[in-house]
Amino acid sequence: MKGPPRSLPLALYAAATGLVEPLAPALLRRRAARGKEDAQRLTERLGRAAAPRPDGPLVWLHGVSVGESLSLLPLIEALRARRPDLAILVTSGTVTSAEVLARRLPAGVIHQFAPVDAPGAAGRFLDHWRPGAALFVESELWPNLIAAAARRGVRLALLSARITQKSAEGWGRAPATARALLGAFDLILPQDAATAARLARLGGAVGPQLNLKLVGGAPPVDAGLAEALRRGADGRKVVLAASTHPGEERPVAEAFQAATADAPPALLIVAPRHPDRGPGVADGLAGLGFTAARRAAGEALTSDVTAYVADTLGEMGAFYAVADAVVMGGSFVAGVGGHNPLEAARLQAAIVTGPHAFNAADIYAGMLADCAAIEAADPAALARHLRGLLANPAIARRTGEAAADFAGRQGAALAEAMTLIEPLLPA
Repeated sequence: MKGPPRSLPLALYAAATGLVEPLAPALLRRRAARGKEDAQRLTERLGRAAAPRPDGPLVWLHGVSVGESLSLLPLIEALRARRPDLAILVTSGTVTSAEVLARRLPAGVIHQFAPVDAPGAAGRFLDHWRPGAALFVESELWPNLIAAAARRGVRLALLSARITQKSAEGWGRAPATARALLGAFDLILPQDAATAARLARLGGAVGPQLNLKLVGGAPPVDAGLAEALRRGADGRKVVLAASTHPGEERPVAEAFQAATADAPPALLIVAPRHPDRGPGVADGLAGLGFTAARRAAGEALTSDVTAYVADTLGEMGAFYAVADAVVMGGSFVAGVGGHNPLEAARLQAAIVTGPHAFNAADIYAGMLADCAAIEAADPAALARHLRGLLANPAIARRTGEAAADFAGRQGAALAEAMTLIEPLLPA
């Protein structure tokens, strides 16, 4: 077991955050007013639990946002299969992730918002939950939480770890602090070779690779919703733009219009990454000449609707299931980095990505090599690819089958990782 991280900068950080911690309630209320926090659950962010601790050993899993949180699901399944005696606590840091997890977590798994990284909040959180092990996902390096957990003897793992070159350069300017924080982890499993090299240079003891976003099952499909969508599509081909970001809806919609201009009528479904953007997305589509309707507003998908905004949570499985082609968002604007396509792949979606998918570069490299996805360099190329997929259903079907086959081959790493995780779990 590693000891708590020790360095002068960490001690100064703890002191500074302790001094400003009394301001945290006001800052959280301000964030809640902007929709960035759940106003009914702010006490959780201050380390005050909203649920009792179950008896017996408990393991704590943490993923900050939607993608990281969803990547915990196959790990939770593996933990429950091997150690059904364990209580499982999952924390996340965003309102959207909490809403998604409320729909996707198995019965009996507890969700709380992660505490802010201040000494008092971290201490209250750990004193209540008393985890025997803490499994952090991706790049969550919160100094006060890590140090406080290590002082209490919590076994720490950083799984599916990811660090960009820019972040690594930032930590490299404080090498003693980086070495101290990474040294507190009993196990570090990087997502990819680049992350492994960066963490090793910062002083981390790196194990084999594990990318949790590559494993897991298909998202649930609401059969009733899928049937309602098919009825509303009324025989039209369906293109789904999934997890879109500001600046993407217009070029994707224009590519859709170009692709279908000389073809039978088709339906565009747009699922913004952040559902609260739904009204603005619908207005933008209307401005391009679409007849738009929003699911969150209870507006029906009828035969005269040409663009349907899927601004809800927890229903993506049904939208993937009815789509003839799926355009993965976050990849047609610079800076977002794309999103994991494997949930769509597990439902045999014919996937098209844009050129800016660096967060999923390894995944797409494998999929492109297997003809399991298509890359569009720009909106003009997107229009050509959509035209081809809609006009040639056999090609779309083969692309989707290749995607599902690729996704199905990715699970072996989790079994290997569980042999390393198990010794860290509380008895």
